[in-house]
Formats: sequence, structure tokens, C-alpha cells
Amino acid sequence: MMNPAEFANIAESEANFWWYAGMRQIMFALLDPVARHERLGAVLEAGCGTGHFSRELQQRYGWRMHSLDVAMEGLHYGRTYGLDAMVQADICALPYRTGAFDGVVSMDVIVHLERGREHLPLQEFARVLRPGGLLALRVSALDILRSHHSQHAMERQRFTRERLEQAVAAAGLDVLRVSYANALLLPVALFKFRVWEPLAGGEPDSGVKPVPGWLNRILRAPLALESRWLGRGGSFPAGQSLVLLARRRGGAARLAATPAAAA
Repeated sequence: MMNPAEFANIAESEANFWWYAGMRQIMFALLDPVARHERLGAVLEAGCGTGHFSRELQQRYGWRMHSLDVAMEGLHYGRTYGLDAMVQADICALPYRTGAFDGVVSMDVIVHLERGREHLPLQEFARVLRPGGLLALRVSALDILRSHHSQHAMERQRFTRERLEQAVAAAGLDVLRVSYANALLLPVALFKFRVWEPLAGGEPDSGVKPVPGWLNRILRAPLALESRWLGRGGSFPAGQSLVLLARRRGGAARLAATPAAAA
């Protein structure tokens, strides 16, 4: 579970803060081609936080979003966004019937589980997907990038591309695309997390803090470039995050747009 104190920081910043805006742009670059070629009906965001991304997906693609989080702190914000299909539950035990959804989205959530337990939510994501259903996943990457913010947010593991692909495949999903992301700022991150933070000391603290507008624009620009590259089918060999698209085995590529109901 994420540190509950972080929800207020996220809610205040995620609309415009360079990292949130840039990483949404990257996910849209991966999801736009899917939305152009098939019509998804009900989609679950597993670990929705404040619900901001659920609202963005609903508005952009017309998906019927179901939003779930274990923390009431996040769900409180989601209800202010007008999301009405919100549930408090654990991603390791989803309260939905098998095959309920055309898609599952989960952004930076399974990293809050202890290493070795990531198979539990991945199996649940596969279970609630229809055959051929789409999984869109994002996780933190590379242990060397663990930071004060990681500790504050109660992040418990980071992934390599190989380990993430293996975990997703073991859950019964076929990987379509996977790439590192937030790659162009990797040298800056390495210096900050492995040189500056150890020298400066200090306690774990949130990295989600307002920055001047000019700096926000500068930091967002590399992510915008990455989104264009990924949107053209490119990938990166290393980065601070991993993004992945996969499908549940056993179905056609195109999905029918039929309702999905909770159990």
C-alpha cells in the first residue's frame, strides 16, 4: 500500500506536474492505436489512486471506467471527479467476476507489494480480463534508482524488463509491447539518487512538489519526445519506468463492446 500521506501531494499536482503529465502522454501514445482499432467497453483501473487517470481515460476513449483502490484517501478524491464506479478493495483479491472487463489498467501499483508477491495481482488482472482482453501496466524500474521518494511512497520493489515480462507471461498474458520510459532523464536521476541524496542526507520525502513553471516545462519536454518515439513503435533500453501492453490468452485481437458487471 502506498503511503496515505502522499495522496494529498498527488491530488494537488497530478494535473500539471511534469512527471504525471508526461507519463500520461507516454501511456496515451501506447493506448491510442488500440483505441483506434478496437472498441473497449468496461475497463478497470486497479489501484486508481485519486482516480485522475481513470477520468482521463474515460474522457479520451469513452471507456466505462471502474476504479478500485485499497485506500479510502484516494477514493475520496475520485468521487469529487464524478467517478461513480469506485470500489475499495485489494488488487490481490479483486471483487469482480472472471472475464468481467475488456481492459485492465494499473499504474505504479504492484511496486508497493513485497518482491515475490507481484504474481498475485497479475493473476487477478488476467482472471478478470476476457479472453483477448488488454492489460496496460506501468511499474518503477531498476533497483539502482531507488530514492528518498521511493522510500516515502513505500515502494517495495522495482523491475527489470526481463523480470516484468516473465511475471506477466506466467500470469497467462501475452506481452505485446514493453519498453523502459522516462529514459532521457536517466543520467540526471542517477546523479540525484546515487550521488546527491547520499551526500545531502535527509529523511525520505515526497518528490511530488511544485516547481517553477519554466522548470516544469523543461522537465516535461523529454517525456514528450519519448511519447512520440514510443508512439512510432520505438523503445528504450533503460529508464526510470517500464510500460507494458499485454493480452489475456485465448481470445481474438478485437474485443466486443459488451457490458462487464461486478460480482
